[in-house]
Amino acid sequence: MKVALIPFRKNLVIRMDNIRFILIVTFVMLVIMLQQAWQLDYGPKPEVAAITDPIATNTKADLPSDPAASTQESSGQNISAVPLATLSSANIITVTTDVLALEIDMQGGTIQNLDLLNYPTEKANSIVNSLRAMVGFPASEKNTAPVRLFDSNREKLFVAQSGLIADSGFAAAPSHHSVFKNAQSRYELKPGEESLSVPMTWTDNNGLSITKEFIFKRGSYQIALEQKVKNNSDKVWSGRQYSQLLKVPDTSSSGGGMLTGGMRAFDGGVIYTEKSKYQKISFKDMAEENLDVINKGGWAAMIQHYFASAWIPPVDQDNHFYTKTLSDGHYVIGTYSPAVTVNPNSDAQFVAKLFAGPKIQPMMEKTAPGLELTVDYSFLTFIGKPIYWLLNQIHDALNNWGVAIIGVTLCIKLLFFPLSQASYKSMAKMRKIQPRLKELQERFADDRPRFNTEMMGLYKKEKVNPLGGCLPILVQIPVFMCLYWVLSETVEFRQAPFMLWIQDLSTQDPFYILPVIMGITMKIQQGLNPAPIDPIQAKVMKMFPIVFTIFFLFFPAGLVLYWVINNTLSIIQQTYITKQIAKMP
Repeated sequence: MKVALIPFRKNLVIRMDNIRFILIVTFVMLVIMLQQAWQLDYGPKPEVAAITDPIATNTKADLPSDPAASTQESSGQNISAVPLATLSSANIITVTTDVLALEIDMQGGTIQNLDLLNYPTEKANSIVNSLRAMVGFPASEKNTAPVRLFDSNREKLFVAQSGLIADSGFAAAPSHHSVFKNAQSRYELKPGEESLSVPMTWTDNNGLSITKEFIFKRGSYQIALEQKVKNNSDKVWSGRQYSQLLKVPDTSSSGGGMLTGGMRAFDGGVIYTEKSKYQKISFKDMAEENLDVINKGGWAAMIQHYFASAWIPPVDQDNHFYTKTLSDGHYVIGTYSPAVTVNPNSDAQFVAKLFAGPKIQPMMEKTAPGLELTVDYSFLTFIGKPIYWLLNQIHDALNNWGVAIIGVTLCIKLLFFPLSQASYKSMAKMRKIQPRLKELQERFADDRPRFNTEMMGLYKKEKVNPLGGCLPILVQIPVFMCLYWVLSETVEFRQAPFMLWIQDLSTQDPFYILPVIMGITMKIQQGLNPAPIDPIQAKVMKMFPIVFTIFFLFFPAGLVLYWVINNTLSIIQQTYITKQIAKMP
């Protein structure tokens, strides 16, 4: 039995000698992949000519006249494309609150051209521009217009539609094609006001009257929808409410597809139900099959990087969720309510909420169950959620996201302190016996099996774990990936300043100072570690600080800040341990 184990032990020694090198190479490849993904998602893109003309030929989804008639109809199979006539400005209502600016098309009460006033497209960096001016360079031009979430531009079409569906055999009801009336063309939430109501009316010739009202609140990205049905006829009316999002896929992405390793933020549809919970529905999924789900509560959304839009029906009713792909490449996701019967000379009310804004998790948790899951940390959500929570707690106390990153780095180092302590002790011992290993390597240069045996004996005698130095790398890989997702998906980091020249933690350092510091700290840390015995590996390892520095030039400053602080703390800890081990006999 002992004889059988000798070859295995020798091979194990060889593997242990190389595993740290393999881990570091793997980490380098991961950094390269992340850097490429970041550049594709958030790097400079070719300019696209803006189209300011109104939609000449649009598609607005028709819902079935009797959604409950059959499975085929209820899944939206007969939704069709209907041309939209160009409307004059007189048929558009403009609404402005303290956080939103939008338009409501009186044809259907469709919400379009919604701007997020507190979120500029790009942030002008006055410090960087001042420094550029000092050296004779022109100021960097930025698009400081607010982010436009809903858009009537036909190449970026994204609108929120709603309406009523009259059940088969009953009088008609206003859909998103019907023209409403309104006394005003402009509404504004004035200082001191907490809410703003925008009503519009529709009537037919049979005594049916519909009042459709959007309600806005100060500081809120929720828009309440109320549709009041007043039946002044002598006949019973029965119908249901629908609300849907119509969108053209972003041509700069693959329509919800992922990059290698799944490193691209999801852009597509999402539904949330009590039964299936959070379910992504890509544009490709919509094209392949129409969604047909009935569940109590829930919501239907279109999400993108940093921002989300979701229709949220009442939680106490059974809602029908559907998707549809229109013939001209437009995609629809939405929900409609159970049928409501309104007797003659009676009235009824349908309600829903529309969320359209940034994916701020605490705010979304209060808006609807599961809505915070639109902030997607991929398969590392179980790590990302605690890290985000800790970042948020530190930020609430210190009001600086850069300081929050430093605080989280300190907490992570404290959490893994025992592991790091054991690892650095092992590396210090490895460094101490390095001359003896060199001697063994020279003595048994022509006898590799004997060298492995003697090396294993030396490790055992000195109580050295050759794999101990791999532990910090193994720990840092998931933490690094998770921080990548947290920084790339968390809207609070978007355009968040740190200090001095770092005025946006979500973009690269404009002067590349942090990446250079990171490279220097990595080189210092490398000098504290025992060099590989293999001379080729040793040469390759010496190149890693340069390689990492090059790739970190283009990473977000927040991620580089984490790495700089982590390296600095590791250097302090490792230097202390190395000195203590060196004093030992």
